[in-house]
Amino acid sequence: MSIKDVAARSGVAFQTVSKVLNGKGSVTPATRERILAAVAELGYVPDAQARSVRTRTTATIGVITIDFSNTTIAQHVVGIEREARRHNRDVIITSVDEQGSDCERSLRILRERRVDGIIVNAPAVEDREDIAELLRTGPPTVSLHHLPGDHHTLVHSDGKASALLPVRHLLGLGHRRIAMVTGWSARRISHVRHQAYVQALEEAGIDYDPALVEEGRWDVDEAYRATHRLFDRSGDITAVFAQNDQMAIGVLSALHDRGLRVPADCSVIGCDDIPIATQTIPPLTTVRVPFYEAGETAVRVLLDLLARDTSQPSTGSGQAPRDVVLPVHMVYRSSTGPVPE
Repeated sequence: MSIKDVAARSGVAFQTVSKVLNGKGSVTPATRERILAAVAELGYVPDAQARSVRTRTTATIGVITIDFSNTTIAQHVVGIEREARRHNRDVIITSVDEQGSDCERSLRILRERRVDGIIVNAPAVEDREDIAELLRTGPPTVSLHHLPGDHHTLVHSDGKASALLPVRHLLGLGHRRIAMVTGWSARRISHVRHQAYVQALEEAGIDYDPALVEEGRWDVDEAYRATHRLFDRSGDITAVFAQNDQMAIGVLSALHDRGLRVPADCSVIGCDDIPIATQTIPPLTTVRVPFYEAGETAVRVLLDLLARDTSQPSTGSGQAPRDVVLPVHMVYRSSTGPVPE
């Protein structure tokens, strides 16, 4: 079965069939319907390998990600896959462990599959210079997280604003003793949000107190224990900023077990706006981070690089790398309120 059989069945030239199957060129709706009907009747499946030899493209995007059972990572991946599909691109997804130790293997697999470009969604490799160099010399690449060097195109949310907004919100409610539960201390986003927390306090004339900060490692149980450590040390805390919503859930649980009411005795604010944030008790005030939109944007940016020059490294045609920053915004619910009298 070949494209010429489809052309014969639909009564058109095989070049017209090729236009329809590749989503290119101008074909009347009636002709398109006739060709697609012939494809269905004959059970024709295009030979991807033959097409890639002809067009010098596989119409495939490779994705390197960490465990996508993680809610926020999964939103990135779904955004990538759906946007790629809208542009008639297939996606090959490889996952690496939390330390990123098998990233070289994922890169090798994607190169063997001759993907047109790569999207990296693995914060575990954000400081790996060896991985950054491999990516620089490979197909065009867009990363959703920092990579070493100044030659990578990035798409990410505004990490600084994701901490400034919630801390300023708490300050506006009159809070002065604001604790923070951080993510993994080794992650850049943890440092960015920590610095923004300090900045917001300094803007309000409040000295930074390290006793009000504990590491929660992005985990509910770790955040639960971190909250107890904070309140064992400092009983005058009136608000807690958790650097993600998963940890905010742990904070809420710890406060409940200590007999503290939210927000009457202590306000709690998270970051990410994961789906369960609407179902916590009380519903969680948080910052919406556009994970899905970041995935979509990464695909569009990558396709733009490919359209300019697929033969160049990730900057494409020798152009300067792009740094695309997506805005975040507050989502106000019931877990924050005025400072207790």
